[in-house]
Amino acid sequence: MVFSETELKGAWLLEPEPAVDERGSFARVFCREMFRESGLAFEFVQNSISENFKRATLRGMHYQVEPAAEVKLVQCLRGALYDVIVDLRTGSETYCQWYGVELSAVNRRILYVPQGFAHGFQTLVDDTAVYYMISEAYAPQYARGVSWNDPAFGIKWPLSEPVISDKDRLLPDYKR
Repeated sequence: MVFSETELKGAWLLEPEPAVDERGSFARVFCREMFRESGLAFEFVQNSISENFKRATLRGMHYQVEPAAEVKLVQCLRGALYDVIVDLRTGSETYCQWYGVELSAVNRRILYVPQGFAHGFQTLVDDTAVYYMISEAYAPQYARGVSWNDPAFGIKWPLSEPVISDKDRLLPDYKR
């Protein structure tokens, strides 16, 4: 697996290196030792799947605060999506900056989202499934969100007219 740090300090893009033969392929997508060697050691306590029926579905921007701040590994199992993170760590050199990357079933990329980052995505095709490995259990009392189109971030989403829940549509702009 290839580990590449993104422009946002502490966030990483992981690329599995599949072994391919006449049967198909096999790739490691998580190895505790490889993560530890890269300085990304943590344990997962929850795995989740997000099924998205329509192209342009937008979910986000979500995060949890202490004491339930979470690390996430995000991978697209079916279809394709544009995955976005925003650094909300005050004092960080990349504070309030965002990073976006295409994750798909074809490219097999995985995004490592550290604590203190808001996360969201927009599907690029119909019938997209997203798999999460999460370091903390969902704790609604610590769940937070910020607006997907907050001008303070200036996220450039690939598709106009997103399919978005009322809950996500009503998330507030971030207050610095």
